[in-house]
Amino acid sequence: MTMRERIAAGKLFTDYCEGLPQDRANAKRRMIALNATGPDDYEERVKLMNEIFGKETKAWIEPPFYFCYGTNIEIGEGSYINFNCNFVDDTKIIVGKNVMFGPAVTIATVGHPINPNYRAYMYADPVIIEDNCWIGAGCIICPGVTVGENCVIGAGSVVTKDIPANSVAVGNPCRVLRTINEHDMKHYYKDREITQEDLDEEASLR
Repeated sequence: MTMRERIAAGKLFTDYCEGLPQDRANAKRRMIALNATGPDDYEERVKLMNEIFGKETKAWIEPPFYFCYGTNIEIGEGSYINFNCNFVDDTKIIVGKNVMFGPAVTIATVGHPINPNYRAYMYADPVIIEDNCWIGAGCIICPGVTVGENCVIGAGSVVTKDIPANSVAVGNPCRVLRTINEHDMKHYYKDREITQEDLDEEASLR
């Protein structure tokens, strides 16, 4: 088994061999280039994103954005990543379609043994964020977590376990507060109702 195979299998690993340092160095060069783009450099950002992720990516990222490899990250169409997000992608981070990230969200796929004698080793476990989720500002999503589709994760939450689909979840550690309900479908904030008249007015101002 190679070191890369050990990482993919969730076994203990170190990352100083098999071209891993070179891959991280190349990723940092692309990351620096992305984070140096100006607000009008749309085509350059798209080009760099495709290079970073290794395939065409129809999402939007607000720099600065930080990652380890980039090629372990998949971001679905229509997703939005706000500034200062950190994706520690020693293994797969899979983000679905139309996912929204607030500022300063951290996704970590890698951890270390609690035993201090072995803490120089690492292990990795993929993170999956399914379609249509909203991840609030400052959230931390830990290794091995899956967030089910349509979920809302409250700002500042620390997500250590899977969150089932259609949940509103908050806290440290993050817990399901409730499921998305009929009131949520009719109101956008507290008792402020979603109406077609209001949506039409908003659309007319674009």
